[in-house]
Amino acid sequence: MNGLEEITTALADLNEDGTLALVRKAVKDKAPPESILQACQQGMEEIGRRFEACDYFVSDLIMSGEIFKQIAAILDPLLAAGSKGQLGKVVIGTVHGDIHDIGKDIVVNMLKSSGFEVIDLGVDVPATSFVAALKESGATVLGMSGLLTLAFDSMKATVNAIAAAGLREKVKIMVGGGPVDGNVCKAVGADDWGNDAQKAVRLAKQWLVPAA
Repeated sequence: MNGLEEITTALADLNEDGTLALVRKAVKDKAPPESILQACQQGMEEIGRRFEACDYFVSDLIMSGEIFKQIAAILDPLLAAGSKGQLGKVVIGTVHGDIHDIGKDIVVNMLKSSGFEVIDLGVDVPATSFVAALKESGATVLGMSGLLTLAFDSMKATVNAIAAAGLREKVKIMVGGGPVDGNVCKAVGADDWGNDAQKAVRLAKQWLVPAA
């Protein structure tokens, strides 16, 4: 097992001290911060699977989120330093009625490390705040996250609000989160969806980076 696999395992096992020590070692050993972040994402995905299997509980999800925030604090300066320039702006947030931020935070960090400027609105974000952020920033890509099925109505309401503001033709919208799939994407009126951070990065590049 290499160091990155050890990070995945330690995080999945909720070994806080072990995970942070392995992350710091990987940084010291000059491992690419994007690779470290991907290993952490795989650990978070395993935590999600264990939660779905009732092996983990809500308290475990909260703990995993706290561990990830500490990891992000270590990696953020490296991700910013390694950015190859701003490729474009992305507004992102967890929609109104949902306060889950783990998946969103992973996507935010992956987008930043790939060279995008990210306007992170946080959690429980109403449609009006998404619209205001798009207008203020001039961003043409929006990412909406939701882990609860009740988030679907908020996603649809946000898409409708963007259309009412006259921005829909200018803004590409991606949605993501545990229960999100192609059918949900179509139902809420988004352009595409993803179930991992890499897909979010691919979509942002597809929409914002001109083909060479």
